[in-house]
Amino acid sequence: MKVAILCGGRGTRFREVSDVIPKPMAPIGPRPILWHIMKIYSTHGFNDFVLLLGYKGDYIRNFFLNFAAITNDITIDMARNGTDRVTFHGQSAEPWRITCVDTGEDAMTGARLWRARKYLESEGMFCVTYGDGVADVNVSALVEFHKSHGKTGTLTGARPPGRFGELSVEDCRVAKFNEKPEFSGNYLNSGFFVFNSSVFDRYLGDREDLTLEREPLQRMALEGELMIYKHDGYWHHMDTPYEFELLNHAWKTGRAPWKIWK
Repeated sequence: MKVAILCGGRGTRFREVSDVIPKPMAPIGPRPILWHIMKIYSTHGFNDFVLLLGYKGDYIRNFFLNFAAITNDITIDMARNGTDRVTFHGQSAEPWRITCVDTGEDAMTGARLWRARKYLESEGMFCVTYGDGVADVNVSALVEFHKSHGKTGTLTGARPPGRFGELSVEDCRVAKFNEKPEFSGNYLNSGFFVFNSSVFDRYLGDREDLTLEREPLQRMALEGELMIYKHDGYWHHMDTPYEFELLNHAWKTGRAPWKIWK
């Protein structure tokens, strides 16, 4: 099953880092937050990734093209030619298949999904998440929940306070989607979506300004086609330098709940 990760935004509230590298490449410990997100999915057996690139997308592309050299000690024998001139010490291989898709520097989230359609729709459903949030979500249970209800979309709702998409919930059906509330005790949109491939024809389109969290999800909710997978565990978004420091502190002190891999 394909996992699409939205990696193309500019990270305007995170300028200290995003002026230099794309936000998904901001390091949590020794690896980018994007790597942590992929490890979460991989732990549940989801290893086929589609990265929706945009702003400074070449940084992400080059990281994975040179993954072995970046994540291992290496010896380079300059007297040799060909592939045997480099020796890699250690083992950092991942069982991942990665498709990098240039979806445009200024496209919004719905437009990015639309532009990756040909890589996502063949299996009938696919996962989507943001490239700047980590959680200890049981992705396997999320996908099984999505299969069980037959609706177009499922999103994972978490309970932190703040400024993300608020969900009015009725028996696991999202009755209303508000993009950016000030504060509420209700579940909030944490990403970790699953969509049927029918989402493309019913709710998306080729408009650069199409934001997934506005018209598509709002209409999906009003039509009874959006369900919530309730997650009462850990979730943390990285939207500011302060949140970046919090995540790094959690990692460095061995208190990173999203690290569900060995």
